[in-house]
Amino acid sequence: MFFLPVLLLFLVFYFFLLGGLFFFIKLGLISLAFQRLGLPADLVFTLLLLCLLGSGLNIPVKRIQSEGLLTEQIVEFFGWKFRVPAAAASNTTVLAINVGGAVIPGLLSLYLIWRWASLILLFAMATFVVTVLVNRVARPVRGLGIATPALFPPLVAALTALLFSSFSPSGFQTAPVIAYVAGTLGTLIGADLLNLKKIAELGAPIASIGGAGTFDGVFLTGIIAVVLTSI
Repeated sequence: MFFLPVLLLFLVFYFFLLGGLFFFIKLGLISLAFQRLGLPADLVFTLLLLCLLGSGLNIPVKRIQSEGLLTEQIVEFFGWKFRVPAAAASNTTVLAINVGGAVIPGLLSLYLIWRWASLILLFAMATFVVTVLVNRVARPVRGLGIATPALFPPLVAALTALLFSSFSPSGFQTAPVIAYVAGTLGTLIGADLLNLKKIAELGAPIASIGGAGTFDGVFLTGIIAVVLTSI
């Protein structure tokens, strides 16, 4: 028979174990995705470390006059719940760029475009398709920002990449690269950049492009899209 203190210890251990499992699964998916992009093993580890460290770093870009900032609350969108931090005594929204979720994925996308310069037309067409489709489903959520269904961008990027990679001389081998570039840049442009004018109307204290909160999913979109095209 187990008494309450023992059961509590088991519950704490269980949740730590479960959290650790999800963490290592996430690390494994990220590492697998980077390897599918043809990156050297040492560079994969460096990018993985930089993305994890940079995910908590936001670079403020500008302050935007906002209308009626909301106090701390829970916002639900497509079944996902987000805690919106309490706004300070101000009528401005801070626009920021997340290092791990936008800067690094964006620079990596540009590097892949340079490395696979012969696919420039396929990159452009795939990114355009993802941009248009993601922009159509992106919705303003007051107090949170511009949000999209979690799996929609990576699924669209993966399917688009598989379609356009069939026109490549290397065939489906180029699908992961196209998926990463189209998924990352298409989400950044379609969900974030094309909706910047709506930020002032949302009452969010901070809008972090590529980060958790207002704008999120850019980093994971590229990773999941690569994994889907590698199955």
